[in-house]
Amino acid sequence: MSTPTGDTGNGDQQLGKSRRRPSWLWLGHQEGLRASVIAVISTVVVFGALALVVVNSPEWPRVRDQFFNPDDFKASAPDVFGGFILDMQMFVISMVTIPTFALLIAVMRSFRGPAFFPVRLLATIYVDVLRGIPLILLVLLLGFGVPALQIAGTPGGALFWGVTALTLSYAAYTAEIYRSGIESVPESQRASARAMGLTQWQTMRYAILPQALRNVIPALMNTVVSLQKDVALLSILGVREAVREAEIYTARTFNYTSYVVATLLFLAVSIPLVRLVDWYAVRDRMRRGSVGTY
Repeated sequence: MSTPTGDTGNGDQQLGKSRRRPSWLWLGHQEGLRASVIAVISTVVVFGALALVVVNSPEWPRVRDQFFNPDDFKASAPDVFGGFILDMQMFVISMVTIPTFALLIAVMRSFRGPAFFPVRLLATIYVDVLRGIPLILLVLLLGFGVPALQIAGTPGGALFWGVTALTLSYAAYTAEIYRSGIESVPESQRASARAMGLTQWQTMRYAILPQALRNVIPALMNTVVSLQKDVALLSILGVREAVREAEIYTARTFNYTSYVVATLLFLAVSIPLVRLVDWYAVRDRMRRGSVGTY
């Protein structure tokens, strides 16, 4: 019986590859380990140098007592944290009102046909005006101006008008994000839906919006990060959220450690949000790349 010399050769080649592969993996592991060590060392050196510069500065003891006093940290933390809970409540409420109102504005701007011109015009004027007004001015105008009119039946609370200002301002920007997603949907989708006999609203509801919303989720998540910080602007209306509580403590003690407490609380929420946005953006790019390969 003849021996299958061809198969033996292939087997030897595969055996040789299997023997060489661990060496490449080992080299790759070593390169990765060396890069990690260099990154750690460089980080320690840079931040260590910065810390030495700050600690050895002539006024560091006074700055430490004014901004990083442990006793003031403990004393101010409960009130500042209570105010931060109110910040998060305003944030959650705004997260419901802003996307809802913004989607309505975006849909109004996206309707086609001469019959919808007044609707498109109103939506366009709203977006242009609200995007042109700085948020802090809008908070002041609504928070102090509307209650001063004493219109019967209108709420007079600063918290209500502060959240309303956030909603109106952010809805103008968010509506443009929605609109960009709507316009990114191929025109053939709209034409196909209309050919099936769907109305403009049905076309928007069942054919356009599901695709548009998926396209703009990363941009919307960046807006969420900004909103989480901007709720602190309502402190100028006297709303006793985290920043306002820090101001009250500072006015009473002439110590600024309470501001550091508020800063750490906002960072505790904003940094995970930023990392979530980055993770989702990478995931979205990978998804789009994998879809494009088919």
